[in-house]
Amino acid sequence: MMQRHMPMGYKMVNGAVEIQEEHAKTVKSIFADYIAGKSMFAIAKDLTAIGVLNANKKPNWNHGSVGKILQNIRYQGDELYPRLIDDETFKKAQERRGRVEKKLSRTQQVQAIRNQTVFSGMIRCGECGENYKKYIEHAGKSSEKVKWKCKHYIYQNRVLCKNHFFTDEDLKEIFIEATNQLLRQRWLIEKIKPQEPPKMSLDLRETENRIKELELEGDYSNPILPELILRRAQLYYAGAKVYDQPRNAEKLKEALAENTTLTEFDEELFKTIIKQMTIYKETKIAVEFIGGITIERPIETQRKDGNHGSSKKDGSNHTASNEI
Repeated sequence: MMQRHMPMGYKMVNGAVEIQEEHAKTVKSIFADYIAGKSMFAIAKDLTAIGVLNANKKPNWNHGSVGKILQNIRYQGDELYPRLIDDETFKKAQERRGRVEKKLSRTQQVQAIRNQTVFSGMIRCGECGENYKKYIEHAGKSSEKVKWKCKHYIYQNRVLCKNHFFTDEDLKEIFIEATNQLLRQRWLIEKIKPQEPPKMSLDLRETENRIKELELEGDYSNPILPELILRRAQLYYAGAKVYDQPRNAEKLKEALAENTTLTEFDEELFKTIIKQMTIYKETKIAVEFIGGITIERPIETQRKDGNHGSSKKDGSNHTASNEI
């Protein structure tokens, strides 16, 4: 009698494990078919179609149940289980599994690259702080839709963040509107503050003075000197503020120089001048340009059946700020 805790193809007789011939034939056929080139999905489909019982005594097979059999080292035999699959057959099955998994991994990597768009990593949720992620609904069907949702929209199998959903077209339109507002208010770029030198902290000043003392004394062999020099570098790095607004302001001017009104989405322009877009529930979208300029757009969400739909933008009552 086959037992659930025991690999398929074995049975317990008088306290000893023996081969259950009927199920052993199924196990052997799975290995043979797989080595011959049949996929685990195809094997599972065929076994289900002809009504072969699985380890749980049900005629339902899937990719996972076939995979568990193919990777079970018990079939090679040990002190408890008699050999059911020879070493060469088991080795060939594992080699093919490795090739398939490697190919699948490459396919998944390629798919991940394809899923990357100009908006990837650029849209942030202003409610929970997570990035927005592209979700494909009804994939492969005529009703397929692509929407950008907060990464924490679904967390641990429940809806967590209820911020707005957006389509690619929504985000493109937001960019166009915000950029056109900036084109009408070019003076915002001129308000960017000049670069400020980093201020020296007390700790840094004391470290700097101690280094100078040792150097004046000519005590270059003092073991504490390298530590002080490293400490000074760490303090400079920690305290330094990089103000790149002036450089980015020029970059922004150059990018917008030949534009008076943007009528369609320009991917290269987006990548050049946008730092981040932040979505705030029920209120606004903050479009941050390089150089610290932020244009805020109001949003209104239409809900259907209790779910968040895509956004509707209103061209009025917008604000702009220069965050330094």
